[in-house]
Amino acid sequence: MIDHAHDLASVQEATERLLTAAAKLDDSAVAEPSRLPGWTRGHVLAHLARNADALVNVFEGRPMYVSGEARDADIERDAPRPLAVQLADVRESAARFARAAQAPADWSRTVELRGGVTDSAARVPFRRWVEVELHHVDLGIGYELEDLSEEFTQREINFLAERFRDHPDVPAVTITQDDGRRLFTGRRGEGYPITVSGRRADLLGWLCGRRDGAALTAAGGPLPALPPL
Repeated sequence: MIDHAHDLASVQEATERLLTAAAKLDDSAVAEPSRLPGWTRGHVLAHLARNADALVNVFEGRPMYVSGEARDADIERDAPRPLAVQLADVRESAARFARAAQAPADWSRTVELRGGVTDSAARVPFRRWVEVELHHVDLGIGYELEDLSEEFTQREINFLAERFRDHPDVPAVTITQDDGRRLFTGRRGEGYPITVSGRRADLLGWLCGRRDGAALTAAGGPLPALPPL
C-alpha cells in the first residue's frame, strides 16, 4: 500500500540533502555539464524547480505543463541563473509542492501527468521523490546510485520494471540481486524469461538509463535493450 505521508517526508529529506550538497558549488560549477546529455547543472536545478510547480498543477487539477515546448523553454530560460537564485527557486518551489500536498484531498483519485499518463494521487509524492534523488545523482557532485536507500532503490526498480513489463520490445525478465534475492519478476513470454542480475545500484542504473548494464549478467538471453523512459 502506498503511504503518501511517508513519501512526502522522504521528498523533504531528499530535497534538503540535495540543497545542502549543491550549496557547496559556485556559479561556474552550475554552468558546467551535468551527467545528462546537453544539460548543465543549471538545467537540472531548473528542471527540479519547474517539476515541483508542475506537480502542484497536477494536485490542483490543471495540466502538468502547458505544453512540452513550454516546459523545455522554461528550463532553458532558468538554466543560466546564478547558484543562489537556483537554490532559492528549488527550495521555494519545493515548499509550494509541500503546501499543495497538505491540502485536504482524495488521495485515491486519478490524476493526469505529462503526456496523458495517469496515476493515483497517492503515488505523486513518490514520483517527486524519484525526481529529486535521481537528479541529485545527475548533478555529478558526489552523490551516487549507491548512496540511495535500499527502500527507495527497491521501489524504483519495481516501478520501472512495471513500466517495461508489457512493452512489446522488452522480453520477459526476472531481476535478481547478485546474492540471488529476487527483486522483480516480469511477464512470462514464450519460453523461460531472461534473468538479469547484479548489484542493486547497477540494476537501477540500467532501468533508469543512468548505466549501460555492463556490470550486469543476463541468463537465458542477451541483456535487453530498454526503450527510453
